[in-house]
Amino acid sequence: MSETVEASGTRSTPGAESPADKVAVLADWSARLSAELGLDISVDIDAILSLAGVAAHTVIRPAAPLTTFLVGYAAGRAAAEADFGERLTNKEPADSEASSNAVVAIEVAMASARSLLRAATSDTALE
Repeated sequence: MSETVEASGTRSTPGAESPADKVAVLADWSARLSAELGLDISVDIDAILSLAGVAAHTVIRPAAPLTTFLVGYAAGRAAAEADFGERLTNKEPADSEASSNAVVAIEVAMASARSLLRAATSDTALE
């Protein structure tokens, strides 16, 4: 997958002009990076991009990668801890398998981030 930098400073990937092409490129990248990192997880690309978009438009653009990193980090830590469900949601997870724990932890961390972003939007509207 080669990438070029346009005169405007934006990057483009040949063959990724349409939204469907971009989804395919992201799915391929996600699969390749997951394999490289030794992860066996299905990634909800739309949910991650949605969260990043809300963060970018609610805070400032660089908040997008920072938010997704922190959500992933929090989810990883929480999934590794025995009490992650209780600590993050005050509920025990239905399934105790490690991969299910990671998925639940990511969903909970993303929900927490969305809640904070909604609060930030409300705070901004009041200023």
